[in-house]
Amino acid sequence: MIAVSAVILVLTFGGGMSDDNPALMKIFNDYDEFNKRNYPMGATYDGDNRYDDMVTDNSEEGINARYDSLAGFLKRLSALDYNSLTESNRLNYDLFKRSLDEDFEFRRFRGYLMPMGQQWGIHIDVPQWVQYQPLDNADEFNRYFARLRQAGKLVDNDIANMRKGMAEGLVMPSFIMEQTLPQIQGIISKDPGESVFWDAMGKGKDLSAGERESLSNELREIITQDLNPAFQRLYDFVRNEYLPACRSEAGIWALPDGKDRYNLIVKYYTTLDLTYDEVHETGLKEVSRILGEMEKVKDSLGFKGSVQEFNEYIKHEPGMFYSDKDSLMDGFRRILRKMDSKLPELFGNLPDARYDLKEMEEFRAKSAPAAYYYSAPEDRSRPGYFYVNTYDLPSRPKYTMTALALHEAVPGHHTQISVAQELKDLPKFRRDGGYTSFVEGWALYAESLGYETGMYDDLYQLYGALIFEMWRACRLVVDTGIHGKQWTREQALEYMKKYTANSDLDIASEIDRYIAWPGQALAYKTGEMKIKQIRKKAEDSLGEKFDIREFHDQLLKNGALPLPLLEAEMDRWIRTKLDS
Repeated sequence: MIAVSAVILVLTFGGGMSDDNPALMKIFNDYDEFNKRNYPMGATYDGDNRYDDMVTDNSEEGINARYDSLAGFLKRLSALDYNSLTESNRLNYDLFKRSLDEDFEFRRFRGYLMPMGQQWGIHIDVPQWVQYQPLDNADEFNRYFARLRQAGKLVDNDIANMRKGMAEGLVMPSFIMEQTLPQIQGIISKDPGESVFWDAMGKGKDLSAGERESLSNELREIITQDLNPAFQRLYDFVRNEYLPACRSEAGIWALPDGKDRYNLIVKYYTTLDLTYDEVHETGLKEVSRILGEMEKVKDSLGFKGSVQEFNEYIKHEPGMFYSDKDSLMDGFRRILRKMDSKLPELFGNLPDARYDLKEMEEFRAKSAPAAYYYSAPEDRSRPGYFYVNTYDLPSRPKYTMTALALHEAVPGHHTQISVAQELKDLPKFRRDGGYTSFVEGWALYAESLGYETGMYDDLYQLYGALIFEMWRACRLVVDTGIHGKQWTREQALEYMKKYTANSDLDIASEIDRYIAWPGQALAYKTGEMKIKQIRKKAEDSLGEKFDIREFHDQLLKNGALPLPLLEAEMDRWIRTKLDS
């Protein structure tokens, strides 16, 4: 979705695999079809256009109906003879069951009662539909327009769910929801031609002049009669009803079920049996270690003051920033061209999927992180996109660009996610797997590959890589501090300002992200540390037999896995290598 960044794991569906257990394969294929029908925007994203005129039912009734269906999948799964499955299908069975069990564990917390924040929600999603909806001919436009006309229903369902959350004390912090108001307002435009939804009319390569005029008139009507009123209702509700009922505390400990909720979240995002106190202590130790590394680089640059003083210096030195957006984007492209040339040194198997860069949309950029990655669809009709936040250029330093590019694109998110998508011998739910500790752990580990490939030959870029690693270590401290130890937002801000060199805007955006998205920030450092631990074990055990290309291919060959299972699989590989 993820750090200064977040990977957006767009869950895509369809496709299957043949194996020697048809009953299990039938469950997997039925589950794929269930997801296509129930999450039609995901199907559209991946090139399955049968549901292009549909939306997900986000009402409480619709959500409960989906849980009934998931219970049916669990029942079918339990009826199978586990012992008769092949070893690979036992792994498929275990992972599928784990995923469904987690769904039901979280059900009692009813996340749908808090359906939006400054970085996710209907006000973020609906304006993005145009980016992956096919819009070449009149029929495709008509299906898209049918989908747009249902946005009002989605808004009304979200409002109903939030009202229920208000009655039960399950509400977002007020300072988070205050940030959604300008985002929602930015969607509403009196002039349809200036609306974010008017981008659709820049498409339509197969339209006749008459069709284009007719569709333009229809879109004006949809914007003025459907979309504007719907988002105005949402804006008025948030401002007048929801905000006064929101909580003032930052952490989810303040919710009625806050402690249990956070304990489950820690387990979910780390995939490890850890308490938040243990995670907090790990973070403190990592902060201390990385601070020592930053001290060394700072000294090498000839700066005589403290690390904190150096951080303040580079945050305000004009030469550390681009003055225009095009130069920033070109800078990322140069970095990635250099990294592209080094990928064969690190991998034997590279994905076919392309990637590209895009500027983040203006309506959401102010409250968004510095970057996102959006995965490519499996039909490869579009590349994966590294979205770059160009809002407020004095908050986008040059010295962190290399680490950010390696994290979001190659060898980070784009490489790992695309490799997983192309593992056609795996069932679809595994190719789409999103264990955050693996996905974000890999991307943070990918930043460290810049050391051994010469990507940090400039000392400022090297310091920037340490800044990013420090940021992820601070996350362990801050997330657990906010949600477990009852830190205030101000305490979290001061901690980040003390140890990171990020701009105040970046720090505030990130802290608010941790508040709105509890636990996700724990995955990065947890996963990276486990991957580095596994690599050291492999290097020590294999000696001259260790090959970095083979190690990376092996690490990625099963898609995203929970960390204990990843370690078990890699231990098995090490034993096999030693016996060969």
